[in-house]
Order: sequence, then structure tokens, then C-alpha cells
Amino acid sequence: MSRIAGRFTRVESRRRARKLVLGPLSDLPRKNCWTIAGWAGDRTPDGMQHLLRRAKWDADQVRDDVGDHVVEHLHDDEAVLVADETGDVKKGTDTVGVQRQHTGTAGRVENSQVAVHLAYSTPRRHAAIDRELYVPRSWTTSDPDRCRVAGLGDKTEFATEPEPAARMVTRFPDAGHRAAWIAGDEVYGGNPRLRAALEERGTGYVLGVACSHEVTTGAAKFRADTLARKVPKRAWQKLSAEVGAKGHRFYDWAIIDVTRSPPGSRQLLIRRNRSTGELAYHRCYSPAAVPLTTLVRVAGSRWRVEESFQSGKGLAALDEHQVRGYSSWSRRVTLAMLAHASLSVVRANEHDRHPSPDELIPLTCNEIQRLFITLVIQRAFDPLHRLGWFVWRRRHQTRSRTSHYRRQAAQA
Repeated sequence: MSRIAGRFTRVESRRRARKLVLGPLSDLPRKNCWTIAGWAGDRTPDGMQHLLRRAKWDADQVRDDVGDHVVEHLHDDEAVLVADETGDVKKGTDTVGVQRQHTGTAGRVENSQVAVHLAYSTPRRHAAIDRELYVPRSWTTSDPDRCRVAGLGDKTEFATEPEPAARMVTRFPDAGHRAAWIAGDEVYGGNPRLRAALEERGTGYVLGVACSHEVTTGAAKFRADTLARKVPKRAWQKLSAEVGAKGHRFYDWAIIDVTRSPPGSRQLLIRRNRSTGELAYHRCYSPAAVPLTTLVRVAGSRWRVEESFQSGKGLAALDEHQVRGYSSWSRRVTLAMLAHASLSVVRANEHDRHPSPDELIPLTCNEIQRLFITLVIQRAFDPLHRLGWFVWRRRHQTRSRTSHYRRQAAQA
């Protein structure tokens, strides 16, 4: 918290921000402003809601501090930036950016809110360092009044999901950091502007593309699946993309050189499932020629962002932001990212300083959170404060119901 303390002009906001970072790390069953305020001893959630809506502090500056904190402690020369989107299922139509759209969280089309995140991934650790909200066309074009009410501004323009990813990738080196590679799925690989922007900066990428994606070779332009059928059997190599919970993930890999327009080397990377034969395709670029094993390693790092989403939502309540406006969303998500980053940093430092014996598995973020709850959080907050707050809340709800029934009787 000392890293971000200077971002708050008032001590009250700084103290509430500390509570809003500690709250998601607690063992509360639900982690919104109401429950966190009661857990922290506040009599009402007004202070937490004021911090997210009206208090003067810049969430983007705190976001930059989170990135600095992660890179400082998790720095690795083989780090990969991973761009991916995640959805949060919502009810109603007033939450900023919400509409019926496909979300991987539910696995189907749902009324949801989608955000694009950028994760800093190394072979042993990872954490989110940036975020951008995806604002659908139904908000920016069809109903600009909704943007104004949600705090987006009158001049908010529609941007596809790769465009926020391009802005985040640009911010990373502008902050003085460096990552040689970026990985992403088909949403990003199919966008030529994003690929061109990365090539201009000399950043290597391994981005997924669809089977219908067209690739220009020295002979002609072909679909990716057409090129895959031309690969001879001897060109396939068995390599591990990543070590998962059940060991190495082995696939068959093949690589095809595409048209070379200097500087840089460009390939189409093909992955084949050894059991089902299913194929996946990736567009690759590197400022200098690299071996196939390097491209496979970068492609495999993309799965770590899914683990980061699961960990961030499960441990730091990344998806429990019950807010409607854009400012509240960005502030709440940024503080949740800071909470999760703190677990990842503690885990990394513990592994480096005290390696686990061979017969024991290394400490995980879940175990570190349980230790943190026992040793720090439970001693920092008096349960009597929570009891007093819940008594106030019950009285408040009773008064609200009584007033509601009186209004109904008066109208009748």
C-alpha cells in the first residue's frame, strides 16, 4: 500500500483503499462494498462507495503502480505479455458496457460485461498488469446517452477488442518496461492493425488465427487450413507447450515460412492435438529468426492468463464489482488487480528465498491467502465492529421496508 499511498490526496481515501484491497483477500463469502464495509468495521457502505465514485484519485496511476510492482518482483527475460478478454455475467442494462454477448465465463451468449486484460507471464509466475473495458457498439453508436450517464463521455468511440489490447501493449514499453513477446487468441491474431503496430515496435508475437485466415506465401495466398494439408509428415515435431496440473502438454507442431518483408521473420505455426487431430493456427513474427521451441513456448504461455483470471476472481474478487459507472469499474478492478498481484509477488518471493523440499509442492496463492487471513487480517479487524455494522444494517433495512409500505399506502 505504501507504493500507491501518494495517489490519494486525503488520508480517509487512502485508508478506505487499504480496506478495499484487504477485503477481497479475506474469507468473506461475497466481496462487494456492503460486505467489505461491514467486515472492516464501517457502519455504512457510503465511504466505500464514495471512494469508487467521487473521491479524487487517478485509477490509471494506480494501474501503472501495479504494473511496476509486478515487473519489479516477477521480472524475467523470457516474460511474455498475454492479452485476453474475460466476461462477467450481469443483470439489467445500466452497468457500463453491458449487453447480450458471448462470454467465455458462461460459455454462451449472456447479458454480460467484457473487459480486456494484459498479463505479465513468466515460466513460473504471472499477474495482470493492465485492463481496458470493452464498450460495445450498442453503447457508443446506438445510445450515446447511456455513455454519458455511465461516465464514458460524449466522444467515446467504438473500438474492437484488439484496439484496447494495442493501447495496453503500447503503454507497457512507454512505462520503461520490456517484454520481447506477446501472445493472444484469434480475436487479436486476426486484426492486421494490431500485428502491424507490434511489428513497428519490434515486438515479437504468437497470435492465434482462424482456419479461414489467409496467409501470403512465396507462391500465392492460401487459407491456413489449406497450408496445413500441405505439410509433410516429417515436418511435424512433438513438443511440450506448457507444464500443466497433469504434467507436460504435448502436441505436434509444424511451422511454415510466409512472405518475408524485411525486417523480421514471419511464420504460420500449426498445432495438432495428438489424440483428436484437431488443428490450431498462429501467426508469428520475430525481429530475428528464432527456433521452433521458442515459438511453442510463447504459444503455451497464453494459457497462463486463464489461470490468472481464475485466481484473480477466486482470491481477489476480480468479478464482484457491483458498480455501474465507468470510473467505479476502473477503480474497483484496479484495486482487485493490486490485491491479486500482492499474492503473486509474495508467492514468487517465497519460492526464491525458501524453495520447497522435493517431497512437498511449492506454496500456491491459495495457501498464501489462507496464511495471510490467519496471521494478518483476523488480527487487524475486531469482530465486534462487524457485529455492530450488521445490527445497523438490519435496522436500516427495516426502516426502508417500512417507508416503502407507507409510500404504497399513501399512493393507494
